[in-house]
Amino acid sequence: MSIASIDVHSHTLPQAYLDALSELGVDPVAEDGFPTPTWSEEAHLRFMDETNQEFCILSISTPHIHRGDDSVAARLARTINDELAAVCRRHPDRLGFAAMLPVPAVGASIEEARRGFDELGALGVKLPSNGNGIYLGDPALEPLMAFLDERAAVVTIHPSLPPAVPQGIFTAGPAPLFEYIADTTRAVLNLMAHGVIDRYPHIRWVVPHAGSFVPAIAHRLSGISRVLVPAGLMEPINVMDNLKSLYWDLAGDARPVMLEGLMHIADPTHLLYGSDTPYTPTPITLANKEGLAEDPLIAPIAQDVFYGNATRLYGLSR
Repeated sequence: MSIASIDVHSHTLPQAYLDALSELGVDPVAEDGFPTPTWSEEAHLRFMDETNQEFCILSISTPHIHRGDDSVAARLARTINDELAAVCRRHPDRLGFAAMLPVPAVGASIEEARRGFDELGALGVKLPSNGNGIYLGDPALEPLMAFLDERAAVVTIHPSLPPAVPQGIFTAGPAPLFEYIADTTRAVLNLMAHGVIDRYPHIRWVVPHAGSFVPAIAHRLSGISRVLVPAGLMEPINVMDNLKSLYWDLAGDARPVMLEGLMHIADPTHLLYGSDTPYTPTPITLANKEGLAEDPLIAPIAQDVFYGNATRLYGLSR
């Protein structure tokens, strides 16, 4: 049996979300070039038993539901969050959720975040790297950032397809291979470069997939900032301090290269386990989990990475 864990990167495809995509005319396979898995409450609980997940934090993956109409996105987010909350109420000792917000509809997102926390029992919120082309860090989202800071919210970033993708190349197809990783990186760099992480220090940001490309270019950004800041092209920030404040999940194929890079920039108490189920099949999840637990970089801190860090971040009583 693998090590017991709290899974912070665990997806759900409730009927309300599937209905939303249908209403919007969105075909996720055509849009993201990746198979859409099936999901059910019962199958998810079986997955948890098979992989020794004591608790899962559910969130919606991608495609995002804002397609240009704020009111439609707000209505769909509300319906989806109601269903997520209902699932979690049936299994309070095993499941929690991060509420979906209809960004970039700022007012509706604040309202839905407040409702998620105060009425539905959400443990955090999920924000796409970009919502209908508006990236995290954009000044248009400042009121939402201020609200999330006031609530000391845990904010999970999830990659979304960027507004434009070069065509005729392999990476234009399977978005999870490159575009998701690149878009997460764009969003994190935008947050830092616009001073959002400094201005709103109470937001607990969770960056997915072992930091995406962020670890690989962190020191490059630090170096470039010393040129851009004096030229007035970037706000003064301490790049490495910003990175130390972030949380990082280890979903996906983190070992060996991405994990090693991440360990150079991350606070070890901010590392979290994630499975990326059901987009990652269970046998691969098990292999990845066992590999992480045995990795010499993780083994000495495995209990915290798989369990303790998430317990403290989300205030879970385990």
